[in-house]
Amino acid sequence: RRSSDLRVYLETYYSEGAGALARGEFLAFALEQLHKTFSGGAVKGDTLIDIGSGPTIYQYLSACEMFKEIIATDYCDRNRQEIEKWLIKEPGAFNWSPIVRFVCDLEGRRNKFAEKEEKVRQTVKRLLKCDVTKSNPMEPLVLPAVDGLVSSLCLEAACKDLDTYRAAVKNIVSVLKVGGHLIMMGVLEETFYMVDNVRFSCLYFDIEFVRKVVHDAGCVVNDVQVIPRPDTSNHSNADYKGYFFLVARKEKDVQVITA
Repeated sequence: RRSSDLRVYLETYYSEGAGALARGEFLAFALEQLHKTFSGGAVKGDTLIDIGSGPTIYQYLSACEMFKEIIATDYCDRNRQEIEKWLIKEPGAFNWSPIVRFVCDLEGRRNKFAEKEEKVRQTVKRLLKCDVTKSNPMEPLVLPAVDGLVSSLCLEAACKDLDTYRAAVKNIVSVLKVGGHLIMMGVLEETFYMVDNVRFSCLYFDIEFVRKVVHDAGCVVNDVQVIPRPDTSNHSNADYKGYFFLVARKEKDVQVITA
């Protein structure tokens, strides 16, 4: 996407004015689940990799309290540049403050949003290119296995069919330590979403497919939350039927088939 498209995407799906934080919408659901998961204390460690970060930072707001280092990754250079703009406080960067305040409210620390933003900036230490279709998604870099992996709204947009999605989950889980945690969240049964009147395709699947794919990648699913789309949603922007949030623990290494 061009920089202007990115800004429209962010304003459409992540701005307070567009209703992104309304109860039942994806962002509010994701932030609440991330808070619950990380404040529980079981999902923690040294390094967390975010697979397919897009141009967003909301997925780090709770994670930064439990991991010493976060590595943001994305296939698209412009997405990584958009994150970097916010990290270095470049003028014109997207305003994430309402989202940060929402998470601080969840934590009972309403007035600590400036400290929270600083914590995220200190914790996100690297921005790397990532291709989930490769057996080593961070190729040519070979990273040590990590304690945590998060992926939000990535694979359904990056994978052209269910076999590609299945392989991509194995690929990303290969960078996770045995005993480490995988967090995935996204939309269910969606075929398209719109950005500034441009239609983008999305891979259609249900939650049982996600469960099986994660299991086949060597993980045990600890928790799955699924909520149907609220009736109040704007159906012209996208046709998803609901969202999911899944937490799993890697039990064993599974062979990754190299293309």
